[in-house]
Amino acid sequence: MSNDKQMPIPDILWRNARLATMADGTGLGVVERGAVAATGGRIVFAGPQDAAPDARTIVDCDGRWITPGLIDCHTHLVHAGDRAKEFEARLEGATYEEIARAGGGILSTVGATRAADEDELIATALPRLDQLIGEGVTTVEVKSGYGLTLDDELKMLRAGKRLGTARAVRIRATLLAAHAVPPEFRGDPDGYVDLVCDRIIPAARGIADAVDAFCEGIGFTPAQTGRVLAAARANGMPVKLHAEQLSNQNGAALAARFGALSADHLEHLDDAGIAAMARAGTVATLLPGAYYFTRETRPPPVAALRDAGIPIAIATDCNPGTSPMASLLLAANMGATLFRLTVAECLRGITIHAARALGLAADIGSLETGKAADLAIWDITEPAELVYRIGANPLHTRIFDGR
Repeated sequence: MSNDKQMPIPDILWRNARLATMADGTGLGVVERGAVAATGGRIVFAGPQDAAPDARTIVDCDGRWITPGLIDCHTHLVHAGDRAKEFEARLEGATYEEIARAGGGILSTVGATRAADEDELIATALPRLDQLIGEGVTTVEVKSGYGLTLDDELKMLRAGKRLGTARAVRIRATLLAAHAVPPEFRGDPDGYVDLVCDRIIPAARGIADAVDAFCEGIGFTPAQTGRVLAAARANGMPVKLHAEQLSNQNGAALAARFGALSADHLEHLDDAGIAAMARAGTVATLLPGAYYFTRETRPPPVAALRDAGIPIAIATDCNPGTSPMASLLLAANMGATLFRLTVAECLRGITIHAARALGLAADIGSLETGKAADLAIWDITEPAELVYRIGANPLHTRIFDGR
């Protein structure tokens, strides 16, 4: 190398590869004949092979593509039970709202999750996590929200965090206590919001990495949601929001007012919400699995988001009721086919923009010096194959933290 101070010899060099670094502004950041070097789990070089340093261990990638490790930035991975019967009811004509108001939906999962202990929650979540890991996912956000009591919400958060010790994966835990009004607070949603703000959020400090809420007609009003977001910020925690999924509650603008990392779903997002998100730098996280599974017909305003320069992330929304999907590659395909995202938008949506949605873009999401050495090595000829194929998994090797 030409630097005055010679770089220490890296631990490992992946060479003879084609890189999609995601390091440029809008594209894939392609390096046709590239290499990546890492030391101590951090990238120390990513670029043209001719400029790469020597290393203690050299891996010949035989022309394969390397991308950053994939990031699933919105999941409800930890839960007990399933809702296959509700799926059958929807096929017979029942709506999501009708099922929820009849005591199904989120509350049916709440009962099963409350009955499960922490170890049982981990055991049921691991197969879903393993499916994601098997597709090159190295970072997963895991929400609570099926406990709806202080003890059960903390139980879910602890279970989510323990997934990161059971497997080589980075876990971000999000407190979603404001997911639904629990049965014991029926008729007193403000009383439950008091519990969330006064007790659950403070107790989650040190466990949860962010706070989320469901701002919707069958969830929480904008005023109630605002209280939750304010309590989160007062406790030093960043916020996210389920917004504009079933109706326009002006949740995205509310989230932006609190500097939210992301606003998620967004099928009913309006121009005012888009403008607020653009000003705040809030990521738009699209969840095509839920859109598909609930047979929605109004897609998010992708063109307007694109025109406003808002980063677009894509996630599985893996959950038992509206998106029982544990394939981030399928979510990317759905983003393209259902929402007309480009290949570059889809791949950036499950890497660098997903990292932004978690507040982790300085550390993961692209192949750049100083970032975590989280890589996915693929048996593909073009990056478009990762979006184009359905039900195929071309992962050759997954690297987490340089290993």
